[in-house]
Amino acid sequence: MKEEKQYWLALNRVKQIGSVRFKALIESFGNAKSAWEASESALRATGLGPKIVSNLIKLRETYDFDSLITDLKVHNVRAITWEDADYPNRLREINQSPPVIYLRGDLIDKDDWAIAVVGTRKMTRYGHQIADELGIYLANQGITVVSGLAHGIDAATQQAAIQAGGRSIAVLAHGLDNIYPARNQQLGLSIEKNGALVSDYALGTPADASNFPPRNRIIAALARATVVIEAGQRSGALITARFAVEQGRDVFAVPGSIYGDQSKGPNQLIRDGAHPLLHFDQLLEALDLEFMQQQQSARKSLPKDAIQAKLYGIMSPEPMHVNEIGNLAEMPIDKVSSALALMELKGMVRQVGGMNYVLVRELRAPYGAS
Repeated sequence: MKEEKQYWLALNRVKQIGSVRFKALIESFGNAKSAWEASESALRATGLGPKIVSNLIKLRETYDFDSLITDLKVHNVRAITWEDADYPNRLREINQSPPVIYLRGDLIDKDDWAIAVVGTRKMTRYGHQIADELGIYLANQGITVVSGLAHGIDAATQQAAIQAGGRSIAVLAHGLDNIYPARNQQLGLSIEKNGALVSDYALGTPADASNFPPRNRIIAALARATVVIEAGQRSGALITARFAVEQGRDVFAVPGSIYGDQSKGPNQLIRDGAHPLLHFDQLLEALDLEFMQQQQSARKSLPKDAIQAKLYGIMSPEPMHVNEIGNLAEMPIDKVSSALALMELKGMVRQVGGMNYVLVRELRAPYGAS
């Protein structure tokens, strides 16, 4: 008997069904299985165009569920959907987050405090030096490096972080049954052991040029801030920076020579309002390192118990007074206050004044809604 997740993976293979249409299908039919098996007329009634409906019907005539599961196991890849508790929290926060992501390796709580480092493939010696030193610095501070495994700044920073004993996440623009570019395959395997390879593209998807801008959106989403070291004026690194701004993340740019092509991108970002990265400690200030360490310690030593889980289920991003929370939970105020204090230390909730609390993020929001 097929599991519901298998239908999520199947729907995710239908051309032109992205986050918005996927969400509409689930809401219309109640689950992925019903959407996958729906009649042509029922599918059109949800607003899908004839071409998309045709794509779905053609795919389900030949789709091999068993082969997909086998391929995932062979390549040691896990598929994670919006419905899964281990879907990355920061990715869940953004609008139109991917319905399915594929993972080789592991994402851990520590990765919630991550910095994206991106830049040109044609780095200078100056850019290479900054990438090396920044990768080592972030690793020594216990901060995960997120990038795209591309030749140049991306790979240099990730290599330095891994060699320094740190963690890295590589977001790829193709299926995880392969590592592109081939020259970075060994680095990719090292990242898999000390972090994760992540993609929203199904197995077998080639590294097509059109896949890279959407990939950059995920790089920005998984990090609390993005650093651009070197980039031309039309570099994909600037696309990542733009996504970071749209997602409410900080953007830092390394200043460079006004004559250097590789410095035009970062200098332009600084002109447009990005933080000039003049010393690496600026990143710790942006992350609030002391609070980060408190949260990491709390998450490690204080697991969610039944009380915290119940309160989390009651609360929302809108402020709620502790008395209201207690009434809804049917718990004594002292017990509620104690649980909220621990949840605040973990970064799950935040007090906004007057004993009112809000969720820091809606971890359980269905279908990637923010």
